[in-house]
Amino acid sequence: MKTDVEELSPTRVKLTIEVPFDELEHAFDETYKSLAKQVRIKGFRPGKAPARLIDRYVGRGAVISEAVNHAVPELYNEAIQKEELFALGQPDVEVTKLEDNDELAFTAEVDIRPKFEVSDYKGIEVTVDNAEVTDEQVDEQVGTLRERFSTLVGVDRPIEDGDHLSIDLSAAIDGEKLEDVAVSGYSYEVGTNTMLEGLDETLRGMESGGEATFKTTLVGGEHEGKEADVTVTVHSVKVKELPELDDEFAQLASEFDTIDELRDDVRKRMTEVRRLQQLSAARDKALEKLIESVDIPLPDSVVDEEITRRRQSLEQQLAQGGLTKEAYLESQEKTEEEFEEELTSGARSAVKAGFILDQLAIQEDLSADQGELSQYVFEQAQRMGVSPDQLAQHLVESNQIRVAFTEVVRGKAMDLVLAGAKVTDEDGNVVEQETAAAEAEGTDEAVETATEAVDATAAAEAAEDKSDEDESAK
Repeated sequence: MKTDVEELSPTRVKLTIEVPFDELEHAFDETYKSLAKQVRIKGFRPGKAPARLIDRYVGRGAVISEAVNHAVPELYNEAIQKEELFALGQPDVEVTKLEDNDELAFTAEVDIRPKFEVSDYKGIEVTVDNAEVTDEQVDEQVGTLRERFSTLVGVDRPIEDGDHLSIDLSAAIDGEKLEDVAVSGYSYEVGTNTMLEGLDETLRGMESGGEATFKTTLVGGEHEGKEADVTVTVHSVKVKELPELDDEFAQLASEFDTIDELRDDVRKRMTEVRRLQQLSAARDKALEKLIESVDIPLPDSVVDEEITRRRQSLEQQLAQGGLTKEAYLESQEKTEEEFEEELTSGARSAVKAGFILDQLAIQEDLSADQGELSQYVFEQAQRMGVSPDQLAQHLVESNQIRVAFTEVVRGKAMDLVLAGAKVTDEDGNVVEQETAAAEAEGTDEAVETATEAVDATAAAEAAEDKSDEDESAK
């Protein structure tokens, strides 16, 4: 087999492959075996008809065509490995010469991952927020806990912001009562401004048993956008009564005996959360700097595919939330042009990050074992709200184990970058690195369950295939 590679761009090549017919023997053998099982020739059992009779029965041209269809993918993959190319997506193949008992020639255009080295990934400097928790932040957290144990008690005074009411609402347009715009016994907190415009202003100063009418524009429903006279009736006025912050409250709201012990535990937990947030921020910032430090061309087809994936994902999320794209853009205060620019920029960064981490994994000879694949399945299953064995079965059945393998290896490459980075907080203190195992404390049992769920054979085959690809890309 003769192979010639023409570089159409830094991310796309054209392979010209020429193969003498005597090197297609395997493809013809497989073709004859397949056709022999399909045709019925008198005097021969299924699968036993000789090649010369099959040529006559189905036509020599059909046999050659079938053999070429069988040979081209194998020859293409052989050429890719021989030329040490990392192909992306499916090639555009064109047969340029096909002469019986002479030669097969074809071309294959395909996008490739650019060739480069990741050299400056150690010693990246990033700054993250401080992990220190202030007394005010502890007070706020304890206050939130205190709110959960509050009770509502009735008061006999004019209504103020923060009061909790039980109200009825009815509406009329030009004196005609609107039956579909009415609620009874509705619980409402004054000052939240979450209902009709003008409601809160009307309620302030009223008392239990009072009734008032105000004009407002209706939102939603059949009469949306129309001005109506809305009558509000107050049935009860209550305020939150918070428990005292003492030892008795600590015993009620937690396993601690004293309020000081409760506050210490809150501080400890908040510090742990801040610590994880530091590491997450450090990871993101280190990757951003790594992306900025590497200048490589990106295949348009891969970027376009990522843009499409992100757009479809957003559209699905909006549909599930009952939102339109227009409403989403308005809430984000973005124009269509700004949205598209951000979408494209994010897609390009994601593609570039994938290339860089893949290359780093090759350089450092990183791989993933069965336990690491299982832990990935467990973590993804938790995030998706499904059981690990369900997700594992889906990955195997949809042939997505290789995707899981790639994500695990990229994660290990990113761990390598973070481990070599210099991370400091805003005060200049060095943030100590922690291993993923320490961060994932308490998940060993769940990971073991996930291990049983993943098909070991499928995962091993995927890992072996990936290893072969990485070797061909070196």
